[in-house]
Amino acid sequence: MVDALAQVPGTWDHLTKQFNSVEPFIWYALAVVAAFALRRITGPVMRCLLVVLLAAFGTSDFFEQRAWWAPWWLLLWKVVCVTGLILIAVVLVIRRRPVTDS
Repeated sequence: MVDALAQVPGTWDHLTKQFNSVEPFIWYALAVVAAFALRRITGPVMRCLLVVLLAAFGTSDFFEQRAWWAPWWLLLWKVVCVTGLILIAVVLVIRRRPVTDS
């Protein structure tokens, strides 16, 4: 039944399937934008790591079937990417804070 609904234009399942086929390319575009937008904010190592994590997260979307948490290795893949992205965000926020002498 779900597969049949995914083929009917205008249904939620069809829209979800369409978005999922485009989603990896959104992550790739975000990786390219981040590579250029952050070149004055952070160094090349952090920027490369960010680009690799965004691209890896986008690539993981090609392996999604119905759920992002199954199979287990896909969940692990996504958790590693998201954890890395959060750590980079934390590092960038800490680096941007002004240093105050007490």
